Parts: sequence; C-alpha cells; structure tokens
Amino acid sequence: MPKPSLGRMVHYTNLGDADGRFPPEAQSAIITGVNEDGTVALHIFYKTGQFDMPSVPFSEEPLVR
Repeated sequence: MPKPSLGRMVHYTNLGDADGRFPPEAQSAIITGVNEDGTVALHIFYKTGQFDMPSVPFSEEPLVR
C-alpha cells in the first residue's frame, strides 16, 4: 500500500448528519500533513467552502460505514 504524502490529492468522504438530511458525500482534499500515528491532516474542498481537519484515518480503499 502506498504511503500518504504531502500534497497528494485524495477523496474525503464526510459522514453526513444523524438526521439523514445531508448524506455522506465524497469531497476533494489535499494532504497537508502526515501524522506519526498514520493519520493525515487534510484541507477539504466543499462546494460551499473549505475546511481543515488535523487527524483523519488514511486508507487506499474507501471506508464504508
């Protein structure tokens, strides 16, 4: 499995909301940091804005919930 690297474009799937009003949806993101525990820091691009997350699990395969 390739390791995550800075500047790599990835897909981030948000979890949606508990009410189901906003379902899970894939977003474009860029890796801005690789953490010692194997998680990554992401800058996520939504249609309505941008958001940073400091610690997200990394997987080559989509994680299905």
